[in-house]
Amino acid sequence: MRVVLAEDLFLLRDGLVRLLEAFGFEIAAAVESGPELDRALAELEPDVAVVDVRLPPSHTDEGLQCALKARRARPGLPVLVLSQHVEQLYARELLADGTGGVGYLLKDRVFDAEQFVDAVRRVAAGGTAMDPQVIQQLLARRQGDDRPLARLTPRELEVLELMAQGRSNAAIAERLVVTERAVAKHTSNIFAKLGLEVSDDDNRRVLAVLAYLDHGR
Repeated sequence: MRVVLAEDLFLLRDGLVRLLEAFGFEIAAAVESGPELDRALAELEPDVAVVDVRLPPSHTDEGLQCALKARRARPGLPVLVLSQHVEQLYARELLADGTGGVGYLLKDRVFDAEQFVDAVRRVAAGGTAMDPQVIQQLLARRQGDDRPLARLTPRELEVLELMAQGRSNAAIAERLVVTERAVAKHTSNIFAKLGLEVSDDDNRRVLAVLAYLDHGR
């Protein structure tokens, strides 16, 4: 699996290259600036891009904008964005086209090798990997004034958060130590209470939940 990596801090970039190679990824390019990322994504056509939001020369959201530009040129290009802080605006922009193969992780997650690599693989396969802190902030913002969300039970809220992170029913069941049948019942209840179309497609249901949670900001 070929990866284009963009990170301006040398030590972190080098560490990510070594980590990904150790798990069998091929590093097509490891770059440190927006212009380099633009060229790499256009010329190398990687299987997945792992991109720091803030890159030179602007050090604002150049990495994200390069990734979005590449996704417009090549719809569905899998992109995992890394950020130092929770920026809900970045998450919204990444999810705006409604297609899968997207992820948003805080850089702290990089230090958990298995969690990070799992996120890269999930995104590369067309799935969604959202940082738990992003989901928690979206949930917290909606719980205060959103009647449908207030109808969810505490267990359903737990399932919703794990679902929005991109976890399958089997993974949710393992995490909560319940049966898959119980999780399926909870997810059906969640979709019914939120007025969302029921879907067996993990990625489509994640996008639906995230769209709901982020609606009306």
